Amino acid sequence: MHDMLNLENRGIPSVGVATTEFIEAAAVQSEALGFDPAYIWVPHPIQDRTDAELHALAEGHVDRIIAALTEQA
Repeated sequence: MHDMLNLENRGIPSVGVATTEFIEAAAVQSEALGFDPAYIWVPHPIQDRTDAELHALAEGHVDRIIAALTEQA
């Protein structure tokens, strides 16, 4: 999240992509930093997925990621 804040402060849009396992942690850190970043949440876990599953997951979220980035611009 610090990297996203740094990018945003330099005028570069950013979007975090993380699994739903980290929603609470991101909310706590967001509040501590006073920063409300854009996030795309994907199902947890990631590590045991096959390449094909990861490609499908990415394809299923790429439009939302692009939209979040371009809406900020």
